[in-house]
Amino acid sequence: MAFHSGRHFLQIPGPTNVPDRVLRAIDRPTIDHRGPEFPVLAREILAGLRRIFRTAGPVIIFPASGTGAWEAALTNALSPGDRILMSEKRNFSSLWKAMADRLGLSVEVIPGDWRHGADPAEIEARLASDSQHQIRAMAVVHNETSTGVTTRVSEVRAAIDRARHPALLLVDTISSLACVDYRHDDWRVDVTIAGSQKGLMLPPGLSFNAVSARALEAAKTARLARSYWDWQAMLQANESGYFPYTPATNLLYGLREALLLLEEEGLDKVFARHARHAEATRRAVRAWGLELNPLDQREHSNSLTAVRMPDGYDADRLRAVILERFDLSLGQGLGKQKGQLFRIGHLGHFNDLMLCGTLAGVEMGLRSAGVPHRPAGLAAATDYLASTG
Repeated sequence: MAFHSGRHFLQIPGPTNVPDRVLRAIDRPTIDHRGPEFPVLAREILAGLRRIFRTAGPVIIFPASGTGAWEAALTNALSPGDRILMSEKRNFSSLWKAMADRLGLSVEVIPGDWRHGADPAEIEARLASDSQHQIRAMAVVHNETSTGVTTRVSEVRAAIDRARHPALLLVDTISSLACVDYRHDDWRVDVTIAGSQKGLMLPPGLSFNAVSARALEAAKTARLARSYWDWQAMLQANESGYFPYTPATNLLYGLREALLLLEEEGLDKVFARHARHAEATRRAVRAWGLELNPLDQREHSNSLTAVRMPDGYDADRLRAVILERFDLSLGQGLGKQKGQLFRIGHLGHFNDLMLCGTLAGVEMGLRSAGVPHRPAGLAAATDYLASTG
């Protein structure tokens, strides 16, 4: 790698840039997690998380990546051999399916093309045909990080209701929480899965389950083995403000500060900021003459933009040129889309000038790598940002 002065531009779709205030909050002495100070910290955080998830119910924190939160959701809510319906639309939904398979669940997959979100009509038809209610859960990824596609969770809930099916609804919000409007209670989600390193603006290391009363009831009879991931142990310890095992104390300091930042801005304004930056990015992509990955206008992600390469051009080579020349990291194509697209992250701690710098780096990179394009993307984005600020 060549030497670069200035700050590195980390514009992958997560981990995201960590605000200085959050870094300073993490950088403090560790306290006794069994002492009297800790419950004050824990209770403040748990209350703040309920506001972010928009739930009156419990939110459980695990020291883990988002994958840990997936496992906690499955092992607490389900039993060996239970049928679970999943929508195979992209990389992370496929990884979630693989985990369910390894845990001994019977997974039924609705196949997809990696350019659309979960189809509410397909979900309704599958559940309506399950007259014996053998499907115990429906699992969807709200915002698929690998493709830039957002599933319309409120419509999935409506589809389940129309089918009159009792399946639990499990939703992955790892790249949408605190970026895209999400309503755990209003949409009657049973388990919401999230991680710390994206919209919550923290380093990786914390994961979350927001849990409904129905999910807690299901956990009483669920028979998948669990120990570290046990909701009940967490909830029992949380009642007094503690954890059943050593928590990630310094990340919790950072989480408290991140929640304060989100509340100072206001959650609706956070969503509006993400939507504005996403629209500016999409305008840049169209002005370059490149193709956006999502095919349904209703399903464009506000957390990231996935850009397809022209035929015969390699997205990974473009990313390498941009990293080497301009010290800008972009997300790679994952799974069967490797080399076919690159991903621009615009979530978390982010503003207009950071976006303009990112898009300038992409536009210069397209030119340096010899990728056919019109040199008009940055101008299209700045025109939009200047007129909507």
